[in-house]
Amino acid sequence: MLLVKMGDITEEDCDAIVNPANSLGIMGGGVALAIKKKGGEEIEKEARAKAPIKLGQAIATKAGKLKCKYVIHSPTMEKPAQKIPLENVRIATRAALDLAKKLNLRSVALPGMGTGIGGISYEDAAKVMVEECRKFKDLEIRLVAFDPTFYKILKKLVEKNG
Repeated sequence: MLLVKMGDITEEDCDAIVNPANSLGIMGGGVALAIKKKGGEEIEKEARAKAPIKLGQAIATKAGKLKCKYVIHSPTMEKPAQKIPLENVRIATRAALDLAKKLNLRSVALPGMGTGIGGISYEDAAKVMVEECRKFKDLEIRLVAFDPTFYKILKKLVEKNG
């Protein structure tokens, strides 16, 4: 099931939320920083202890004070604050969802992958994310948009393709 929500991903009550990470596990900006601020420093400490995380891989950490059970860290970039190619959005989305399946999770929430620091447009990221999410029919996937424009783009794409 694929759902689109407007809101703050750090407030999601599900099995896991996804952090569009860097390979070093540093949570210094964007969604990563919001997760660290709300969930606690221990999330970053655990992620950095498991680094480096290659593009195309994902790791899970405990979720600290967040409502979810896990944070899945799936790199969209190697180093913090890099601009990325669109293919990294596809690779990171797939890696996060593959790990959710391996962990036997039922529900996972994703923010815009690569839409902040990575510099990918909302339209391009939404198209690729929805394509990848549709391959995981047995997972409840929540696409959580913090920005109303991104929400509308996601909603339109999901409704258009059923």
